Amino acid sequence: MKKILLLIFIGTLFFSKDSKAQFSKYIIRFKDKAGTPYSINNPSQYLSPRSIQRRVRQHISIDSTDLPITPRYIDSVQLAGSVTILNKSKWLNEVCIQTTDAAALAKINNFPFVISSNPVMRTQQGNRENIPTRNKFNEEISQATTVTGVVQTAADVFNYGNSFAQIHIHEGEFLHNNGFKGEGMLMAMFDAGYRNYLTVTAFDSVRNNNQIVETYDYVKNEISVTEDDPHGMYCFSIIAGNSPGQLVGSCPKAKFYLYRTEDVSSEYPIEEQNWAAAAERADSIGVDVFSTSLGYTTFTNPIFNHTYADMNGKVTIIAKANTMAARKGIISVVAAGNDGNNPWHYISTPADADSIVSVGAVNASGVVATFSGFGPSSDGRIKPTVASVGQGTAYAGLNNLPNFGNGTSLACPNLAGLITCLWQAFPEFTNMQIIEAVKRSSSIYTTPDDRIGYGIPNFHKAYDNLFQQRILLQANTILANDWIKVYPNPFMGNFTLLIRPQYSGISTFKLYGADGKLYVTKQVTTQQGQAQFISFNNLQPLAKGIYTLRYSNVLEKRSIRIMAQ
Repeated sequence: MKKILLLIFIGTLFFSKDSKAQFSKYIIRFKDKAGTPYSINNPSQYLSPRSIQRRVRQHISIDSTDLPITPRYIDSVQLAGSVTILNKSKWLNEVCIQTTDAAALAKINNFPFVISSNPVMRTQQGNRENIPTRNKFNEEISQATTVTGVVQTAADVFNYGNSFAQIHIHEGEFLHNNGFKGEGMLMAMFDAGYRNYLTVTAFDSVRNNNQIVETYDYVKNEISVTEDDPHGMYCFSIIAGNSPGQLVGSCPKAKFYLYRTEDVSSEYPIEEQNWAAAAERADSIGVDVFSTSLGYTTFTNPIFNHTYADMNGKVTIIAKANTMAARKGIISVVAAGNDGNNPWHYISTPADADSIVSVGAVNASGVVATFSGFGPSSDGRIKPTVASVGQGTAYAGLNNLPNFGNGTSLACPNLAGLITCLWQAFPEFTNMQIIEAVKRSSSIYTTPDDRIGYGIPNFHKAYDNLFQQRILLQANTILANDWIKVYPNPFMGNFTLLIRPQYSGISTFKLYGADGKLYVTKQVTTQQGQAQFISFNNLQPLAKGIYTLRYSNVLEKRSIRIMAQ
């Protein structure tokens, strides 16, 4: 969806008598957290055990940004006059208020602990909540019940139906087939609403298994999100849907937190602030992965509009909050934006944020969707990060049938779900290590571009890469008193060695058959005491039986027997 980003405007523009009258919601920024009753040394006051453990596991320190806003600052703002506190951001040290009380606003501006008060929403002019979603999100939605192209095999654990193509382009079924479907993982989604998610049949499994843990509407400040816009429900089905033979999502077994932060009736920076408040709630719970199919460039009131120069990850509220989420050990996956065919053809925010995964769109054949927003970020970073199927993407419709749609909003959840399954397989790795493995597995990793970034990820390759890293990290335990292990053993043509040589230098490996015939010779540079992998790929077909692998360098010679099957 096309969303707006909040610029911080300093000066007198918003504080004239006339301009005050037209705004009703403001961001109040504080200078510090002086006098807080909370302590960095006691994070259990404001973070769940799971949230703390995420930081411990990734060696992330608790710092002042984790501390709640100083309560007396909030009390002072609320008591300044006719003021309502709408939400808070401890990461950005600010609150969002609603007021038309000019005297209260003037009083707040004079508080010594206040940096600024900036408007984020115009006074509402009637109810516009029924504006069509596509005007906001620019997705093309069309009903469909079949899909042509790739066909899955009977060996797959899920009968994906229409969604197989969008899973298979990433070899996502490899993760599912190996038992990684999201169990034990927590995901948060941020969108415009999840209409009828309580009745759409694709969510029977997540409802019956109590996988939807929490919902909250940050637009209306209420719990329910089922009566609002369906855009979030569409995206949710791409992750969590489970209708065998029709549609199965990319991560159907995780637990979910559904947050409404977007108001489709208008476009104002308050929606970015809503996202920050919801993200902090998810962080405090211990959520692992975010999926955000929102993007902001222009607003209902053009004084808030962003420029391409703002797309540097450091200007908008939502980009700064996404970067902060990454620093807390969360993987944030966001849509790149759908403006590729427009005069503004760039990514939208928060796709510009640092250390996140921004997702462009391709079709199921890997062809770039023309509407997918262009990178790089304005400061030259690779954007989008990667791409997924966002053209002809299968999702669950309100009619309980598989539908198809176009948009990076649909590419984002598909990839977010698979990343969650990958992290389930390798929980000991940090968010940045998982993201790096995804990038390295992608189709144009060595030659990234401004349309699909590093390309289309392959989760089989990402899994293999992380598995090898895991073995290297555990090499001393695995090898113990040995110097070599063979993977797999027995092998079928190709195999990999984990070795810990006693000497540095050029080492030679030779594979002999039982008849003494030399089949393979390979030379590598080894380092004393340093565990490393040596791969033997693309071997000529070998007969079953026992082989001898001989290792030598100028100082030592060794041999082991290995079996082919």
